[in-house]
Order: sequence, then structure tokens, then C-alpha cells
Amino acid sequence: MFKTTLAALIMGATALSSTAAMAQDWRDDVPVFRIGLLGGENEADRLREYSCQQDYLEDRLGVPVELFPASDYAGVMQGLLAGQLEYAGLGSAAFAGIYLQEADAVEPLFTNMQIDGSLGYYAAMYVRADSDIESLEDMEGRTLAFADPNSTSGYLVPSFELGQELDMELDDYFGQTGFGGGHEQAVVAVLNGQYDAGVTWTSGVGDVNMGYSRGNLRSMVEKDMLDMSDIRIIWMSNLITNGPNVIRSDLPQELKDQVAGAMLRLPVEDPECYEAIAQGEAMGYWPVGLDFYMPIIEMRRALAGGDR
Repeated sequence: MFKTTLAALIMGATALSSTAAMAQDWRDDVPVFRIGLLGGENEADRLREYSCQQDYLEDRLGVPVELFPASDYAGVMQGLLAGQLEYAGLGSAAFAGIYLQEADAVEPLFTNMQIDGSLGYYAAMYVRADSDIESLEDMEGRTLAFADPNSTSGYLVPSFELGQELDMELDDYFGQTGFGGGHEQAVVAVLNGQYDAGVTWTSGVGDVNMGYSRGNLRSMVEKDMLDMSDIRIIWMSNLITNGPNVIRSDLPQELKDQVAGAMLRLPVEDPECYEAIAQGEAMGYWPVGLDFYMPIIEMRRALAGGDR
């Protein structure tokens, strides 16, 4: 059933793209298509991984495509809000942050579907394998590295869910919390003994020895930056909505349709490129709308207001 549905989506996307290709006027207003890349890993790695998407969209849009890697999540968020970027793949919390600043700034187009057919992933708390920390209870008085203040799995969801689970302020439970400067950097900080534990994102499905099917752990394993035997996962969140690929709402509809059509076909036309930018194995893109992200938007609103 899924294959039939996906085929219908791709056929529809092809029709949209073909129709949009007939309209050339949007190129006068958008002579360059700029894609924002979230921080969280080495800039050179991000540019290399996304270069295939750059080439792919240049061929299909007929305008230059430029990649803008930001040092953190806020850089991409502000780039979209300021009209300096046209498109980006965001985490759910980053999308929520944009929505709470300007509700109609960007539109979610689609998200990734995991290899088990789900549209979500998990935040995972990890420690060094040689640590004496075996569970969340052992983390009392210890240090915890978050990834980025605008990361869903690297801050928002762990802060919210841990606060509820512990029924107390995190600063009263942990000895110290801080930000590692991104998902990849936080793992390195834990491995180097700068923090006792960290939180990052993972699909939670697939081969655990490979860092699961998709996520930061998988990416680091594939780059020989991590061996899963070096860490131990001691806590997992509830399922989190996969983040959206978004486009600025004020762009011409022909352009939005053409981008959506091209990207929905990417997993079929260039599976290796799709896997590179998805940070692992997934089943392809699935269309989503604002309603899909309202729980995260409300969670971010509550956390900003001091409520858990």
C-alpha cells in the first residue's frame, strides 16, 4: 500500500514540476535559490553531503543554487525570517521557533519517513561506555551537554520530558548543564570527558551497532568519528515528529511547486544523494502540514513560558 501511495505522490509531484517549468517569471524575482544548512557537524562535511542536492536542484530549477552552512540553528532560522534563504531542512523545534516569531514566514513541505514507516525519531541520552552511569537516576549531580538551544532532540524535548519525569528543575537535579555547540560536538565532548552525558537524535530503529538507521550517531559512525561500543544509551524520549523541509511562504507558487516536485522525486532519482542529506537510511519524503507540528509548537511555547 505504501509503495502505491508513494508512486501516486511522485506522479503528482512530476505533474506539478512540469506545470511549474512552463512558468519562467519567478526567475526574475528569485535569480538564486539559497539553501540553509543547520549547524551541528563539521562545515566541510555538510557542504560535501549537500553538494549533490545543490547540483540536483540547479538542473531542475534552472537557476544557481547556493548552500549556506550556519554555525548554529539560529543562523538558519534568522536567514529564513530575514528573506536571506529560500529553503532549509529544519528540526521541529527550529520550525516552531520560526512559527512563534512569524507564523506565516515558512511553509512545511514534507518530512522523512523512517525505515519502519514512522514519521518520528527519538532523543537519546548517552554516556561513555566505561562510565559508572547506568540510568537517569545515576545522573543526579552529574553534568549534561545539550546540543543546541534550538534543537528539538538536543534541547527542547529532553528539557520538557526530563522536567516532567524528574518533577523538578533540571538545574536542581544535574550538577551542570551546557551546550556542546551541536550534536556532533556534544558527543565529542562526552567522549573527551568534558561532560558526563549528552543528548542527540536517532531514528531508534535499525542496527544499533551502526548507530541505528539514521541520525547523528549513524552519521558519526559512518565518518569513523564514533564506535557505538564507546557509548551507552541510558534514556530515550517519546517519539518526536521528524523535522520539516520548509520553503519561504512569500516565494512564487510556481517555484514552491517546482521545488516540492523535484525533492519528492529525489529518493527515487538519486537514492545516494537522498541518503546523504537524510543522514542515513529512510523510505523517502512524506508531505506534512502545520497541524503535524502543533504539539512541538505548544511544547516550545510552554517551555518559553516556564511551564512543563
